[in-house]
Amino acid sequence: MTTTDTNITYYTLPLSGLSCQGCVKKVTKALEDIDGVRIEDIDTQSVSLEALGESTEYPLGQAVTAIEALGYQVGYRHYFTLSGLNCGRCVAKVEAALDEQPTVFSHSVSKTHADIHTSLSLASIIQTIENLGYQVGYQHQLALSGLSCGHCVAKVERALDENDAVFDYQVSKDAATVRTTLSAETLIETIASLGFEATLIDPSQETPSSTEPHQPQTATTEVDQQAETPPRTETSSSHSRMQFVLSGMTCASCVKSVETAISSVDGVANVSVNLAERSAIVKGNASPDAIVEAVKNAGYGAEKVEDDNDRRERQQHQQAAELKNFKRSTIAGLGLGGPIMAWGIVGGSMTIQSSQDQWAWGAVAILTLLLLATGGRHFFANAWQALMHKRATMDTLVALGTGAAWLYSTAVVVAPALFPEQARHVYFEASAMIIGLISLGHAIEARARANTSKALDQLLDLQPPTALVIENGQETERPLDKVKQGMTLRVKPGAKVPVDGEVVEGSSYIDESMLTGEPVPVSKQQGDTLHAGTVNQKGSLTFKATGVGSDTMLARIIDLVREAQSSKPELAKLADRISAVFVPIVVAIALITAAIWYVVGPEPSVSYMLVTATTVLIIACPCALGLATPLSVTAAVGRAAEVGVLIRDADALQTAAKLHTLVFDKTGTLTRGQPEVTHVKAINGDQERLMAIAASLEQHSEHPLAQAIVNYAKAQDLSLPTSNDFNSESGKGIQAQIDRARYFIGNQAWMDAQGIETASHQSDIDAMTQRGETAIYLANADSVQALIGVSDPIRDDAIEAVANLQAQGLEVIMLSGDHPDTANAIGRQLGIDHVIAGVLPDGKSEQIQHLQQQGKRVAMVGDGINDAPALAQADVGVAMGSGSDIAIESAQITLMHQHLGALANAIALSQAAVRNMKQNLFGAFIYNTLGIPVAAGILYPFTGMLLSPVIAGGAMALSSITVVTNANRLRFFKIKSDDK
Repeated sequence: MTTTDTNITYYTLPLSGLSCQGCVKKVTKALEDIDGVRIEDIDTQSVSLEALGESTEYPLGQAVTAIEALGYQVGYRHYFTLSGLNCGRCVAKVEAALDEQPTVFSHSVSKTHADIHTSLSLASIIQTIENLGYQVGYQHQLALSGLSCGHCVAKVERALDENDAVFDYQVSKDAATVRTTLSAETLIETIASLGFEATLIDPSQETPSSTEPHQPQTATTEVDQQAETPPRTETSSSHSRMQFVLSGMTCASCVKSVETAISSVDGVANVSVNLAERSAIVKGNASPDAIVEAVKNAGYGAEKVEDDNDRRERQQHQQAAELKNFKRSTIAGLGLGGPIMAWGIVGGSMTIQSSQDQWAWGAVAILTLLLLATGGRHFFANAWQALMHKRATMDTLVALGTGAAWLYSTAVVVAPALFPEQARHVYFEASAMIIGLISLGHAIEARARANTSKALDQLLDLQPPTALVIENGQETERPLDKVKQGMTLRVKPGAKVPVDGEVVEGSSYIDESMLTGEPVPVSKQQGDTLHAGTVNQKGSLTFKATGVGSDTMLARIIDLVREAQSSKPELAKLADRISAVFVPIVVAIALITAAIWYVVGPEPSVSYMLVTATTVLIIACPCALGLATPLSVTAAVGRAAEVGVLIRDADALQTAAKLHTLVFDKTGTLTRGQPEVTHVKAINGDQERLMAIAASLEQHSEHPLAQAIVNYAKAQDLSLPTSNDFNSESGKGIQAQIDRARYFIGNQAWMDAQGIETASHQSDIDAMTQRGETAIYLANADSVQALIGVSDPIRDDAIEAVANLQAQGLEVIMLSGDHPDTANAIGRQLGIDHVIAGVLPDGKSEQIQHLQQQGKRVAMVGDGINDAPALAQADVGVAMGSGSDIAIESAQITLMHQHLGALANAIALSQAAVRNMKQNLFGAFIYNTLGIPVAAGILYPFTGMLLSPVIAGGAMALSSITVVTNANRLRFFKIKSDDK
């Protein structure tokens, strides 16, 4: 709680860890040494302070640091879930609001969760966030019983959907995770009213929670659980994410039909249908049953899946069944049509000249009809479904072509007298061969399509099915879905880590290559983080589970890759618009072709009419159009994930291929992000003594430059003298009393403010600046005693990475908050000519916007946390790091490891993917643009020949195979190994 009176601000900070008056005295003494802070009241539970001056944030921060340096805790730790944050801008908006609160000491915010260290009550924090239009809720984990089937699950989901206080949920037959403002008791009663039982799995994990920092979660929440439910907002992202496996889709026009059907369901916010995978991702609060029913009413099938493993299992089952049917159709079609075609080729009669011919070809007609009713059944069934829903698909074209050839031939067999003698030709081989060739094409295509998603399958295979849980000193193997947050687990040598966690005992090396692309195992010991899917090398590790189920980094990566593979770039949307009208146009062309040949064609005009119309119907291939872009996206995103590059969606893939400018944040991106002392010049006195004094002055500061000096002293094992009468000024420096002498440490402005002469040291300062070092003065009341150069070392691979990017024709710009001289010096070392210096964090997005106004397509490369607004403003945001929550949430592309060379690979892969998409689309368009006129007989006046429907069927199958094969080349895109 804070109150303000003129330039005095009063704070009450909750305390924990103080057990006696001796503790109170220690805190009192520490606070008395801070200039600008005065104690009003203090006991073991709290301290009331008044901070003086126009800016009270700095002395307050010093007070918190001083108390925590004694081993005590200040304030509360609030944990809760968030709803309504759609993007990095939303996260940045919440962070900015928290930054404005001086008593918010630290925070970590993502689109779904917040972890805040503050002295404010939880109710105050929630009010701050809800004033921005977002929602805060509990996350309840419930064990369910009595649910025996998918219908029971759907019943619970419908009840949750109908309750406006429920933001998001995941329900299975055994468990549910629900984000809501309802209390656990109310939620359990709601489920009980449906005839099922629910129990809270782990009440201590219920959120929002308010705890003392670094302590077990025992403190009770300050939110009144019966408070009025916050209203939903239209911008809320409190939508559940559902996956469906689809059936009955054959071409791009089907995609549009399914998307339209699902979008018409109330509560659907977004839908993405993937033809290549025969799947859909739906976001919203719609009923899954309603979505399934809508898809069914549109003439297709849909089945909801619980997770990616379930989806993969059902897709594999579906693909196996399809492949089996296609193989049967291929064998039957080619087995019947091949001999008939061979008979015609060797000179056998294909016309009806006698009653014996009628009997013989009548038997062939029956066999062909049996083929169409079995091997070709799915073509006709799908075409009929499309007709019933007033649509036309690829199956419509095949059914019309093969059906027309069979009907015409059968009519000639039954009543040859009705046809001129020259028109008594039969085309049963065309019907049979078309079914066989197209089925063969579908079989090859289905096998190749399955290969494009192998990268995602490999990620899914990383997670082991079981885990070793330690309870009461005993190890028990449990299914992974029974492992809960907070449990203690063991991972043996050679085993995969089952969930995210923190090491509590043991040491080992972990192979993280499948997640980060880094081939070198990483050392892990007590306190280090483990990630699900990584492989333990030699030692045995005991760890506590911190993230399970969908909360692991592996699960988030899988979700990200899955959504990216299902997303559509602008190129695909163009193809979809064309495909939506493609089949009706082809049918119209076939009818026009038939009419022209009937009117002006040579005799027998009926035969010419049939051949040309059938060939036009068969050669047209909307399937190739529909597969042209989704397969390229799936293969490219999967390949990127294999080497530790996460691409959020297809638009990011397409935009990254057309970048003009790359803007790098300096700290933590081009540099290591860990400043260190690189030069010390002792002017008056012993260097070790002077550095000990400098560290003593800086030890209570959290500034990175101050920490560099303190770390230097620790590394040199220097004994720090006691300092008192401490005073500081933000952005300038610090002063304190040490051994009855006044010392000052800081920048040029701080020295000028103290009246200390520095001109005689300008040559040394200039030399430091030229080396890219930040110069820090240490002085006493009389003169400068030492000059300390601190720099943030350049990454080992930064110079080469910048050169490679520039060699690709990209403009590279460095953003820095440093002094222009220092920033330009670092820029020269990196080979970067365009340096923008003196930029504050909130000004980075303005710099990006300024570049965009010049017509440049800009990518911003940062750490994904401090640079969130700039990442959101850029055409493509690229986050460096090890896949932190904020990095993954705020960027369109995330590099899961720390090598900048991966960025050049990501851009090159994006360019290759866009080229691949364009090749596929160009091939599909050219094939149809040239193939349909040839099929219609445009070359007949010059050659005297028509294209056979059988050849058209083979060409149609080949066009799809070509697209699939070309897309699969991206799976083998060459990545520079030295960049990995």
